[in-house]
Amino acid sequence: MTDSPHTPVPKPQRFPALRRIFQPVAETRGFARFMLWTGAVLTGLFILMAIFAPWLSPYAFDQYQLAGVAFPQTAPPSALHPLGTNVQSTDVLAQILWGARTELLVVALALILALAIGVPLGLIAGYFGGWFDRIMVLVMDAMFAIPSLLLALVIAFLLGSSIASGIVVAAAAITIVYVPQYFRVLRNHVTSVREESYVEAARAIGAPPSTILTKYIFFNVIQAIPVLATLNAADAILTLTGLGFLGYGVQPTQGAEWGYDVSRAVGDAASGIWWTTLFPGLAIVLLVTGLTLLGEGLNETINPVLRQRAATRVNMEDEA
Repeated sequence: MTDSPHTPVPKPQRFPALRRIFQPVAETRGFARFMLWTGAVLTGLFILMAIFAPWLSPYAFDQYQLAGVAFPQTAPPSALHPLGTNVQSTDVLAQILWGARTELLVVALALILALAIGVPLGLIAGYFGGWFDRIMVLVMDAMFAIPSLLLALVIAFLLGSSIASGIVVAAAAITIVYVPQYFRVLRNHVTSVREESYVEAARAIGAPPSTILTKYIFFNVIQAIPVLATLNAADAILTLTGLGFLGYGVQPTQGAEWGYDVSRAVGDAASGIWWTTLFPGLAIVLLVTGLTLLGEGLNETINPVLRQRAATRVNMEDEA
């Protein structure tokens, strides 16, 4: 049987892999879609601020004078300083723009390190079990028992005297907080997946453990990691600002940091100087809100149980 000359020939789809990846996003409807796109827009704005900070910022993050003339302290918003100046005579707008770069750089570095440590440990412990699994579970549970900010403070205090870069110290402190989460998520998934029939078949044909872990297990347990990483990024922003507020984060000579700015401006509010606390605090709230909405939207988008699809109307008369 040959096709009719008038029968349209279906065109091959371009980039089928990308279509499969973004298909759940296209199928998402309702409030999940709103959360996903709102979070993506807010997060994207701060990413653009961080990338283009040298061009968007009117001054350097630690600049307190122009042409030999010092900026006024705690000056209200004006044409020269759109968001005013703080007690260090630095521009608040410059602090926010450069602070976005510091915040996202520290959080990205911390999450990459946490993934690089927690994911392999979770895969190995979940697949092989035994004494290694018991020791790692005990260690991770002990780390879970310590409040995250307190644990980050201890690590920042211990590393502060040996590492000169405040960004690296803050990233390392945050990394320790989130390694147990990735370990437990991957370990629990691998423990349930390792007994599946396709894993047993891979063992039966003689596949080594490294091949089973990388080709058969990893891509079946990694789906929850993007959602967890996005939500952890929102929490990491709060942890970093907490470290900066207490003076253990990025130092003001090494980069702008919103938590430090808020800590130095706490006393200004009582004097009616509202701009030094309002704008850094608003930046923290917006970035955390954006990352949280993005994470929750991804969760309802990736998870097929939670994902809401568009309803297809069926005409029963035509079907009959």
